[in-house]
Amino acid sequence: MDSLDSITRFLGWCTVINLGMLVFASLVLVAGRDPISRIHAGMFALSESELSRAYFQYLAQYKIAIFVFNLVPYIALKATG
Repeated sequence: MDSLDSITRFLGWCTVINLGMLVFASLVLVAGRDPISRIHAGMFALSESELSRAYFQYLAQYKIAIFVFNLVPYIALKATG
């Protein structure tokens, strides 16, 4: 990975994979909300409203991390190269 082209490709694939994982995690939380909530409520002693907030916060922070560490550098490298 010594050229800007390979770094750009790497960041592009990182973005695609991470966005795929974000969509997958979102779908799993939406489709299996009740069983997942029961498991997490028992593990961490959280209420339903606290779990909803924690899930939303997790997905939002993951999305921001994808943008900051994958997508923005990819766009910057594409724009300059």
